[in-house]
Amino acid sequence: GLDRSPLFTGVIKGTGARYCPSIEDKVVRFPEKDRHQIFLEPEGYHTIEYYPNGLATSLPLDIQIKMLRSIRSLENVEIMRPGYGIEYDYINPIQLKPTLETKRIKNLFHAGQINGTSGYEEAAAQGLIAGVNAALRVKGKVPFILDRSDAYIGVLIDDLVTKGTEEPYRMFTSRAEYRLLLREDNADLRLMERGYQIGLVGDDSYEKLKTKRKVIRDELRRLKETMVYPRREVNERLGHLQSAPLRNVSTLEDLLKRPELSYQDLYLFDSPPSDLSDEIVKQLEIHVKYQGYIDRQQQQVERFKKLEGIVIPLDLDYSEIPGLSREVREKLMKIRPYTLGQTSRISGVTPAAISILTVYLKKIGCL
Repeated sequence: GLDRSPLFTGVIKGTGARYCPSIEDKVVRFPEKDRHQIFLEPEGYHTIEYYPNGLATSLPLDIQIKMLRSIRSLENVEIMRPGYGIEYDYINPIQLKPTLETKRIKNLFHAGQINGTSGYEEAAAQGLIAGVNAALRVKGKVPFILDRSDAYIGVLIDDLVTKGTEEPYRMFTSRAEYRLLLREDNADLRLMERGYQIGLVGDDSYEKLKTKRKVIRDELRRLKETMVYPRREVNERLGHLQSAPLRNVSTLEDLLKRPELSYQDLYLFDSPPSDLSDEIVKQLEIHVKYQGYIDRQQQQVERFKKLEGIVIPLDLDYSEIPGLSREVREKLMKIRPYTLGQTSRISGVTPAAISILTVYLKKIGCL
């Protein structure tokens, strides 16, 4: 049926999502495979319709029917809505600012698949940022930008506006260099205050956040300051927990750093001031047990922030900067980066070019 496939007969010319290929694309890409998993997912509690996950296709209807009826137990299946292919065009996302406003047309914001991403989470994230910045523009307020150390949204948008894309972009955790800090469990601690500042978070939620921060801060201080002495009864309790005995005076924080001990185990040595929620306990354990790794990444973020804080004038004439190669100059004129940090992430822009640009920015009074 490939001779009738829109994907392989030239009807569809666009590049599809790399991680969501059609069944005909899978057959061509992986000819060595002789089987393929399909998951039959009920469409709801009160329907007899099922969605065959793993069988995306744009083949003609008669071929789709034959293919489905060749599956064991589906010999008499009927198709309610046939599979189909979607081909969409997109703008080059390097034409966008980090606010998702277009560089060429003021007050025009783009979000979603038109920016070269896949749908769902990526599209929703862009819709949030574009909508927020459009509203802030109307109100005459400063734009709202999340950078790579703030959120995965920041990584997504920075990748798009800095590097562009040749295929539908998917957001993966592996794309984020600060993913140890960008965790789901600390999203409120990272972002809720930013949301409050622009009116997206209410007073009640913000007060709860402040209370949570104070409880975590106070308990971390208690763990650091509460001493545990190498007495016999202490070491017996540690033995019951299959943990090594103390030889020197330690703190509760030192004990919690041990992989085999949990926060609840500390109750044997000193009771907490009050019952803490599981959510807060999780934050305490993560902070203490991974403190070395977290501190190291925070230092990396601080260095990153220094470069991000160096703003490049939008009208900077790169042709006047001596020492830049033609390749670097062309890329800088094409992308028009907003910060020195963004400049450093452009493919082909060397550390030497960053140094030259830094010196020039100092010369013209931008540093």
